[in-house]
Amino acid sequence: MQLASVGVMRPALANPAISQPALSQGGTPILPVSISSGLSCVPFARMATGMNISGDARMWWHNAAGAYARGNMPERGSVLAFTASGGMSRGHVAVVSRVVNARTIHIDHANWAGPGIRRGAVMRGVVVIDVSDRNDWTAVRVQVGHNDDAFGRTYSTHGFIYNRPARGGERMMEARIRGFEEVAEGAPSPHVAQHLRRTAELFAE
Repeated sequence: MQLASVGVMRPALANPAISQPALSQGGTPILPVSISSGLSCVPFARMATGMNISGDARMWWHNAAGAYARGNMPERGSVLAFTASGGMSRGHVAVVSRVVNARTIHIDHANWAGPGIRRGAVMRGVVVIDVSDRNDWTAVRVQVGHNDDAFGRTYSTHGFIYNRPARGGERMMEARIRGFEEVAEGAPSPHVAQHLRRTAELFAE
């Protein structure tokens, strides 16, 4: 899908009268992915995070329920899950590589076409801005091509899937249109231990 370049101003922070979630400075490391082309977004997200979530990108949010924590606050190493739309019927997933501020993040992802970018290419450090009314990241615009001052149309998202298990004692808060509600919890993901081992190896190198 080729996107037209649309210059936009970066959004200001949301209305201070509306309660805003605190920015997370934590998160999890992103695993190295040596492949730079010929990938769709799902296998790239799996390789970069170690997450074991099945299905097309449009199914990740629902399939992660009970295995991975989910919410509407960005953190490094989490996966931003886009909803399916007319021009993106299979949805999209992208890995958060940096949280810049309450309205801006950088993502690493694959198979997002644009000016000078081929289908299947891996792009890193792509700017995404939150344009939702309540700063809950349910509506975003993504950098077009290599120009970090131009953004495409508004896309709807479910939120962020965190690279940690959803389990008792770790209650996540998910921003909604009418405030916050608790996300259901379930059994830990069997893939978490593998990711933690790989993370420890990376820090030891």
